[in-house]
Amino acid sequence: MALDYRKCAEEIVSNIGGRENVAQAAHCATRLRLVIKDNGKINKANLENVDGVKGMFENNGQLQLIIGTGTVNKVYDEFLAVTGMSAATKDDVKAAAAAQQPAWKRALKSIGDVFVPILPAIVASGLLMGVVEALGKVWPSFAETDWYGFLDMVANTAFAFLPVIVAVSAARVFGGNVYLAAVIGLMMVHTGLLNGWNVGSEEAINSFFGISTGQIPTWNLFGNIQIGSYTLGSIARHGYQGHVIPVIIAIWVMSKLEKWLHKHVPEMIDLFVVPITTVFVTALFTFVVIGPIFAGLENYVLQGAKWLVQFGPGAMIMGALYPLTVVMGLHHMYNVIEAGMLSSVGLNTWMPIASAANFAQFGACLAVGLKCRNAKLKTVAIPSSMSAALGITEPAIFGVNFRFMKPFLCGMAGGAAGALFGALTKIGATAYGVTGIPGYLTIDSPGLYTILLLISGGVAFGLTMFFWKEEAPAGGASIKEAAGKTVSDASGGGSASGGAFAQDAGFEQKVVIKSSGGEILQPTPGKVIPYTEIPDPTFAAGTLGEGVGVEPTEGVVYAPYDGEISSVAESKHAIGITGENDQELLIHVGVDTVEMNGDGFNTLVAEGDQVKKGQKLMEFDISKIKAAGHPDTVVVLLTNSDDYEDVTFG
Repeated sequence: MALDYRKCAEEIVSNIGGRENVAQAAHCATRLRLVIKDNGKINKANLENVDGVKGMFENNGQLQLIIGTGTVNKVYDEFLAVTGMSAATKDDVKAAAAAQQPAWKRALKSIGDVFVPILPAIVASGLLMGVVEALGKVWPSFAETDWYGFLDMVANTAFAFLPVIVAVSAARVFGGNVYLAAVIGLMMVHTGLLNGWNVGSEEAINSFFGISTGQIPTWNLFGNIQIGSYTLGSIARHGYQGHVIPVIIAIWVMSKLEKWLHKHVPEMIDLFVVPITTVFVTALFTFVVIGPIFAGLENYVLQGAKWLVQFGPGAMIMGALYPLTVVMGLHHMYNVIEAGMLSSVGLNTWMPIASAANFAQFGACLAVGLKCRNAKLKTVAIPSSMSAALGITEPAIFGVNFRFMKPFLCGMAGGAAGALFGALTKIGATAYGVTGIPGYLTIDSPGLYTILLLISGGVAFGLTMFFWKEEAPAGGASIKEAAGKTVSDASGGGSASGGAFAQDAGFEQKVVIKSSGGEILQPTPGKVIPYTEIPDPTFAAGTLGEGVGVEPTEGVVYAPYDGEISSVAESKHAIGITGENDQELLIHVGVDTVEMNGDGFNTLVAEGDQVKKGQKLMEFDISKIKAAGHPDTVVVLLTNSDDYEDVTFG
């Protein structure tokens, strides 16, 4: 019996709290995507039982209802008619969903979006920095060699110019010009400014500026106009190496300003006015407003840390708060505390606090890497944790822990526990600048230091394993019981467990599509061609998603990954498969073959079936397709390819 599209839409509306509870609505190839204002008004039990709704899940602030290829667009049209809403795009829905989230979640997501693309660079640099520093401590003579100088330069480049990398990535997230953003990032690490890592060193300040006061000179752009103790327009002449949040704020401001100018500046002078105005105003804001704020924060944190570390509970507090100062880019100032300790008492008792905090972030990140199932996250978390174990925590913090927050908080707890132990046992180091595993080279009590690392890393690891839960892949939740059917329940029978597989037929399936969602294998023997060469303008334009075509040599289709059959065309010529990480694949045999009404096609699966990679899904007659005057190209499209930024084809 054909689905009553109007009734389906009406029942969906009534079970999501009515029109007034919907902020935005769109659809993709198989799903109705809704942004709900108040999730408490959703009747999930009834919604799942609406005829036509094959499953539902929530992802990134969206309620997504699985309806099926060829059906969802008709239900969507009726949904718009029932609600009186206007059609929207998936991007509109994503924007609306993001706006519905709390401000702190939006901020965390923005930081995550900025850092995810640059993780390979900072993970590689972090690991190499840890190794190079350790080698220099183990073999002091190596630190004097050309190899050490070269490796040190290679290792620290990403961190020395981190504001530039962050600025470019932030511009992509906020929609600004990446080249203007790069200019802002370069300003923040300009060679005419004192390196940000040296702001606490009087010797470095005096040497760089050729002075003897130990005070960083300023540019007073508006003279000496005083507002209390603040000089209006005063710019301290130091850079922002190691800073992250100031850069992100600066590029957010830059992007907003640039967009506003593009809207209001006449097109004739846009190319001249917009770039120069954007760069100048952003630079002024960055150095006059952001600079003093973070300089003040540094002073307050430094003075507070000096006072707190005199007491056991204070050390525990700093062990917890240390990673927050890493997030803010304020942690480099602690060298002042360490240097002062070494000059006054000859023992650096700050190092165990920092080491506990860093090793706790290692433990939390490692737990995420071991617990998660997402292959991409695992490949980021494990190397990032290794970098943190060597004392370079930025990859672990920004790439994993802070992004998911719970691991970050668990790391703070582990850091507090380890720092308290370090304070009570009064262990210390004879140098500064190294933490984590390389810290063994300077610590005065290796045995107690080992216990400190075990406490901090172990507490963070255990808490993260217990409290952090990986978000279920979109599309993998709340599917109807019908989804568990075996193929024997379907017409055209044969059980899922007993079907033929590609390897049994001697067909080696090769990867043809790759993305952060996973790998998609070639489903049909034959020559693979780009989707742009598929002999149909709709498929070739990528309107239904990007992918590949296959010129078949055999009339058979195998599953390209483990997944669930989301749709089977009534004319049997097309199959939809939902895989892990929300991958939605359409396998369409031939062009315009819907006109054949199933003649020459035999589907071996039904909607809702769970299938395994390599399992036979369909048989088709190539000769009948050609005789009917249709191209026989098998179309393989990732219909939600726009959800991924890294889709490649092989």
